[in-house]
Amino acid sequence: MELTSESDSTDTGASDKLFNAAIDDKLVGKRLDKVLSILFPEHSRSYLKNLIVDGKVKVNDKPVLKASVTVNLGDVVELVVPPARQLDIKPEDIPLDILYEDDDVLVVNKPKDMVVHPAAGHYEGTLVNAIMYHCGDRLSGINGVMRPGIVHRIDKDTTGSIIICKNDNAHKKIAAQLKEHSIKREYVAIVYGIIDEDEGTIEGSIGRHPTDRKKMAMNVPNGKHAVTHFKVLKRFYESKMTYVACRLETGRTHQIRVHMSSIGHPLLGDEVYKDGRKTGIKLNGQCLHARLLGFVHPVTGQYVETVAPIPEYFEHLLETLK
Repeated sequence: MELTSESDSTDTGASDKLFNAAIDDKLVGKRLDKVLSILFPEHSRSYLKNLIVDGKVKVNDKPVLKASVTVNLGDVVELVVPPARQLDIKPEDIPLDILYEDDDVLVVNKPKDMVVHPAAGHYEGTLVNAIMYHCGDRLSGINGVMRPGIVHRIDKDTTGSIIICKNDNAHKKIAAQLKEHSIKREYVAIVYGIIDEDEGTIEGSIGRHPTDRKKMAMNVPNGKHAVTHFKVLKRFYESKMTYVACRLETGRTHQIRVHMSSIGHPLLGDEVYKDGRKTGIKLNGQCLHARLLGFVHPVTGQYVETVAPIPEYFEHLLETLK
């Protein structure tokens, strides 16, 4: 399904953008929010849901306020995307470990205990506060006022590579690569137990846990297809732990944490998915690092690959485990 004429979008207000698309047989029967996420991969699904609730979406020229409405063959979907609002969030002079930067993208090595974007309870000290100071007004406005430049994220307690987009063109193209799973993402982790296989693949849908909304779970009704490939880097037989590399084929929330726990090897320090495991090692969150990030540059078309150095606490663990 393609937009009828995205490049010919017309202004409906100050800088509102109007998009129209006709539903073909590939989208028939799908929820409206799912359809919009397919048509507009540069926007998060939660942002598109908010536009629906705000009356910014019409089907056959009638406002639709429910994301669960399904579409029919030949329906015409109209979406109004408002201009990015001025942020109330303050830029903060927080040091950034920059792995790569040019006029279009920025790749940083996020430290442990840093939230990526502002949310309830975390309006200061986030990565967004830091990049707003570093980039000024050179950030994409896609995904709304709280997430300028943010095209993907990693958990607060996960360290490593994250890409920031400085303009909407870069954002759209990087988001498309994320959607088609062509961005190369490799993590390293320390997990409980000794993994016998040298490498393997974990496949199982991941969605919101049916009773605990703070957790994700496998093979639930709202789950999305997820694939993680793992490879053993070192086994610590005395400590009963394994050092692994994980390559994401998809990118679901908590994917590595959920998948590794599902095979009986939760991440060291993961209080959410540790499955009752205990150790004398005290950590602030899971031992997980986004080491490698590779993508096609949105302007030059050249392949860019960055490697984030393993943080000191992680290196210390590798040195002390036996």
